[in-house]
Amino acid sequence: MTAEATRADVARAARVVVKIGSSSLTGADGRLDLDALHALVKVVAERWAAGTQVVLVTSGAIAAAITPLGLSGRPTDVATAQAAASVGQGLLIARYTEAFGYHGLRVGQVLLTAEDTVRRGRYRNAQRALERLLELGVVPIINENDAVTTDEIRFGDNDRLAALVSHLGRADALVLLTDVDGLYDGPPSRPGARRIDEVRKADDLAGIEVTSRGSSVGTGGMVTKLESVRIATSSGIPVVLTNAAAAGAALTGERTGTFFAPYGRRRTARHLWLAHAADAQGRIVVDDGAAAALRGGRASLLAAGITGVEGDFSSGDVVDIVDHGGAVLARGLVAFDATELPSLLGRTTAELREAFGEGYDRMVVHRDDLVVVRSRA
Repeated sequence: MTAEATRADVARAARVVVKIGSSSLTGADGRLDLDALHALVKVVAERWAAGTQVVLVTSGAIAAAITPLGLSGRPTDVATAQAAASVGQGLLIARYTEAFGYHGLRVGQVLLTAEDTVRRGRYRNAQRALERLLELGVVPIINENDAVTTDEIRFGDNDRLAALVSHLGRADALVLLTDVDGLYDGPPSRPGARRIDEVRKADDLAGIEVTSRGSSVGTGGMVTKLESVRIATSSGIPVVLTNAAAAGAALTGERTGTFFAPYGRRRTARHLWLAHAADAQGRIVVDDGAAAALRGGRASLLAAGITGVEGDFSSGDVVDIVDHGGAVLARGLVAFDATELPSLLGRTTAELREAFGEGYDRMVVHRDDLVVVRSRA
């Protein structure tokens, strides 16, 4: 797809990922809102009946367990959150199984961790499982496996997970359902705030004021949703952001919420991992010449262009490559340990070979293991 993509492309999509947040599935007291869940299931079932495969990424597992476990609110410590997720996942999938059963559809639960999208073997296994479920006419219901993840290895929110699943599942569109009816040019509660109908380029977001704060039962605010949008649209996947009540309208191409046009080609799985899924273990600071070469694309990073090394990483780890101002230019798999690099900095390939011998004259990050990202502080 190109920037000429329209909402009609969402309606024509053969496969769509739909993500719904905790705030849209639970009441103020933390209980699972069965009316809201059944309303969503009805919409998804209608799209299946129309020939569209729908993958559902759902939040709500931890929120669903708040009341049954007698908790006063969303847990803040890891152990309690994991316990709540363990209880809530069972409750949530049971309700989905029952609701989809009314429409003659079966469901399959897929619990993912960040490792499943970072490591090639796990990525391919998850992809095969998802494809087979869809071939069998089963609705995949995906959630992060909060019962076993920690802050260090989690996606952080299901918005980001949904964008990565869109790529993993080779989806044609992504619909993000939240508790507001689209992207506004300021806080929706502010008088005069205006909903933005379409976003076709980055400049359309200039001056937009958003918040990172989500609801009391969720983990992501509008910032995380826009990051999810960026992941999807930069990979050629259009996105509609709207509220749960407008899910049916969004899936049938009606003018609801905010439509984000895709602007990039679908990336290889390897490059997607590097850009969005993998956690950087350190940072490499480069000079202006190396920064310009990286921005141009298809350039490897040599020791001659490096001015600094930050963090404790090993050969094969993912690192951020930044300029002197701290803006991230690229991410890649580094070929040296952090302890090895300081003595190599600023030296040409010939100088490295003469000083250290064969093997030390290799690229620090080879271009095949590197992806240029949009500069961000």
